[in-house]
Amino acid sequence: MSQTPDSAVRTYIEHHRTAFLDDLAEWLRIPSVSAQPDHATDVRRSADWLAAKLTETGFTTAEVWQTPGAPAVFAEWPSGDPEAPTVLVYGHHDVQPAAREDGWNSDPFEPVVRENRLYARGAADDKGQVFFHTLGVRAHLAATGRTAPAVNLKLLIEGEEESGSPHFRALVEERAERLSADAVIVSDTGMWSEDTPTVCTGMRGLAECEIRLYGPDQDIHSGSFGGAVPNPATAAARLVAALHDEHSRVAVPGFYDGVIELTERERDLFAELPFDEQQWLRTAKSYAAHGEAGHTTLERIWARPTAEVNGIGGGYQGPGSKTIIPSSAMVKLSFRLVAGQDPDHIEKAVRAWAAEQVPAGIRCEIAFGAATRPCLTPLDHPALQSVVRAMGRAFEKPVRFTREGGSGPAADLQEVLGAPVLFLGISVPSDGWHAPDEKVELDLLLKGVETSAYLWGDLAEHWRHAP
Repeated sequence: MSQTPDSAVRTYIEHHRTAFLDDLAEWLRIPSVSAQPDHATDVRRSADWLAAKLTETGFTTAEVWQTPGAPAVFAEWPSGDPEAPTVLVYGHHDVQPAAREDGWNSDPFEPVVRENRLYARGAADDKGQVFFHTLGVRAHLAATGRTAPAVNLKLLIEGEEESGSPHFRALVEERAERLSADAVIVSDTGMWSEDTPTVCTGMRGLAECEIRLYGPDQDIHSGSFGGAVPNPATAAARLVAALHDEHSRVAVPGFYDGVIELTERERDLFAELPFDEQQWLRTAKSYAAHGEAGHTTLERIWARPTAEVNGIGGGYQGPGSKTIIPSSAMVKLSFRLVAGQDPDHIEKAVRAWAAEQVPAGIRCEIAFGAATRPCLTPLDHPALQSVVRAMGRAFEKPVRFTREGGSGPAADLQEVLGAPVLFLGISVPSDGWHAPDEKVELDLLLKGVETSAYLWGDLAEHWRHAP
């Protein structure tokens, strides 16, 4: 009896499971810690290893791209079909620092399987999630009888994500022609839980600044001058107090300009998720939920813009008292942005707002860092629907939708390449990204392989282009 396409994919994955995991373990043994200069040669070794493995997989092009920092890997496998869409997969091969003395139960760079879980630094973030595409594309070919993928498949695997991607945007701009794609698949994210497969539809952007307030040229006596000259620390406190209104909305004029509001359908989809707010609070080591009135906790962290005070200081900080008016004070702020917001507009709005808050006699200096734009893919986008169908086939369950509250380099790909960003990840919160004993659930990892195997054919079938 002939196999169905799905059973053919699963049979192929099962037959090649051991070799796949052995290869992944070999890659995980390379301590590609981009944040530590002593591991620069390991990061390069990781890139070389991946490029060689992608060539072995069948990619017709596999190159190591140098940057002023750590190298990235680019690979390409043309479909040969002039109507096929082009898809770029993004991930990263660098990892966070790790050492046994940090609390690991085994060497972080000597992978070990315990209770069907693979423990190693990078197992989930992000080598495991990058690597499942290698077996996925081979299973796709085996099940369909093709000699090349049903889409023009490209990979860009960064080497500096764990160091803040300092050279990533410049690399994408420089290589935009070779990276051109109809859609970007980001495999550096996760699912809601083991029992609830989900697809992320967007990430927030980020703008951050430091505000420094200067008063007298030196600390001065509060008895001799207090109440008669402006105090920078008081100005900093007033500035922070003015950041939100009584409904916890950001009070900076123009801050919400352009915000794309949640639709009722999106709110309903968020509400379908099995969210336990009390458990979430325990995870956050907090005691009460708080935020913009009229929105749920999930809406606040996924789909609403925010302003947070990351630091505030000024004046005497030592034991006892020192009755002074300090010469300076500072505030660090960060703004998470959602679809429709422009970081440049936010910077101008914050500068104008801060200038209005500062009293005469206080000099204000504001420094903004590099910003990250938000990204959002509409629920009805055909490429997103392909991801949902492929994951649904693999997990044999309904697929729900989430967003990410954080920010990342995916927005640079969307902005520079002009392509929608889609997220395909199988990691779960218990995997412990950046923590001791990082792991990946092997059953979920293989579901990622299976999803990848189904995705390319679905995209080609439902999202074809005229030659």
